[in-house]
Amino acid sequence: MRSTQLRRPKATALLGLLLAALLLLPATAASAATGGVEEAAGVLKQGQVYVDPSMTGRFSTADAAALTERIRKADKPVFVAVLPASEQYPAQTVARDLRTRVGVTGLYAIWRGEEFKAFSDPAAISGAAANNLAGAALRAHPGDINGTLNDFVGQALGQVRGKGVAGSSDGGGIGVAAIVVPVVLLALAGGGVFLLFRRSKRRKEEQVRAELAQLRVVVDEDITAFGEELDRLDFAPGDPSADDAQRADYAHALDCYESAKRAMDAATEPEQVRPVTEALADGRFALATLTARREQRPLPDRRPPCFFDPRHGPSSKDADWAPAGGVRRTVPVCAADAAKLAAGEEPEARTVQTEHGREPYWNAGPAYSPWAGGYFGGGMLPGLLVGTMLGSMMASPGTAWAAGGEGYQDGYQGGDDSGADFNPSDFGGFDGGGGGDFGGGGGGDFGGF
Repeated sequence: MRSTQLRRPKATALLGLLLAALLLLPATAASAATGGVEEAAGVLKQGQVYVDPSMTGRFSTADAAALTERIRKADKPVFVAVLPASEQYPAQTVARDLRTRVGVTGLYAIWRGEEFKAFSDPAAISGAAANNLAGAALRAHPGDINGTLNDFVGQALGQVRGKGVAGSSDGGGIGVAAIVVPVVLLALAGGGVFLLFRRSKRRKEEQVRAELAQLRVVVDEDITAFGEELDRLDFAPGDPSADDAQRADYAHALDCYESAKRAMDAATEPEQVRPVTEALADGRFALATLTARREQRPLPDRRPPCFFDPRHGPSSKDADWAPAGGVRRTVPVCAADAAKLAAGEEPEARTVQTEHGREPYWNAGPAYSPWAGGYFGGGMLPGLLVGTMLGSMMASPGTAWAAGGEGYQDGYQGGDDSGADFNPSDFGGFDGGGGGDFGGGGGGDFGGF
């Protein structure tokens, strides 16, 4: 026992030294290499900060290491590149090419020559927010790369959504990590630190089981409510007045009900609840379509469920609403809740059980994000959950409803590996004009600065 206790401090010290070496790898690799978009992207995937060798006189390796550590601790998808204004980094395409090669949704801050710009995927932070943060930082520290970047990163880390990237890329400077990581693992094994990892893994598994148990109660209520809707439905597929389109809607609603039950029975972790609520939302839309056909009304547009309680079915319109103490935002609502809001009444919200008693689902914490994500999608309506607990916790890729009647579209959460699947208009270019014009912004399209 005594020899084990003596070895642990040594193992811990070795682990600390090796981890410190790993943290410094991106900055070291950046300064030792020759530069270029491909190399920059490789280092960004590893450490999220890249400094071209020709720029280390203005932004040192120590500065880069400190910024890398700051971003690492925050665990946010923020990427920073310090580049010269050279042909290696074409002004109009460098942001787009870096985003394509890194392949991670996030916020990309680029200092190029004497210009500083920020580009973003909307899933991580809005283009307007990125633009405003970059402009404020540059104006506060004109010509000072270190001051500008630290100011920008400090503000952005509190606003950007999603997780940072693990150091597992095979970009520039990774070869050393491939040698060091096994040594780290050996040190952990020799010092008995694997016990801590196993304990942490058990705690995580227990948390997953507890969160799934919470969700199961809520989802079972949803499935039961949908089943009761089907039972109450006054429709017989064999009725002479029913046509093939009506029978197809009814069959699809039944299929969604069965699919939701099977998916919930098979769920072993919270994220697997998302397909259940997706199926329920799809089934309720099928019932809404069936009702419209039977009543010979125009077919409804595909819309997200009612914000206040998805069991109300698809929303019929958008309405302004503000939570207690929060800002007003536009939310999708059913006809009944729209009437209540118009009359100055508060709709009855869907509540779920929390440690503080029953709360509206948007105040119930991250455990319910897969449930809400299946109904509303990972992207959500712009500003739908601003100021609520779920506002920054919606789960990753799902079906996002776009404002303006554009329908459903694929979405990513900040930090997701999306590869080259992103909107190129969010990653515009530089015009070589100096500080850049940060007025306006609007959606992240910087179109030539």
